[in-house]
Amino acid sequence: MSSVADLPLSEADKKEMQTFLEGESARARVQATIHDLTNMCWTKCKGTSSISSDFNRGEAACLSNCVERFLDTSLHVVNQINQMGQQGGASGH
Repeated sequence: MSSVADLPLSEADKKEMQTFLEGESARARVQATIHDLTNMCWTKCKGTSSISSDFNRGEAACLSNCVERFLDTSLHVVNQINQMGQQGGASGH
């Protein structure tokens, strides 16, 4: 697989493509994190019990708490990505 630098594009287009690819990569990492955390919450709170639309009180509380932590973590990940983007922009990358 060739890199962006090997493509027959102008330097401005190469930079735009690189920025786009970095953004897509960051989004893919966030999606993977969301998927992993969703699986983790389900496994932690529901385990291998039968799939149903009803949760007992303990499962509901566990899922609620896990989702809250998930949201906190997601916000933290997004903030870290934004900070990395700002630092990269400030240094000329």
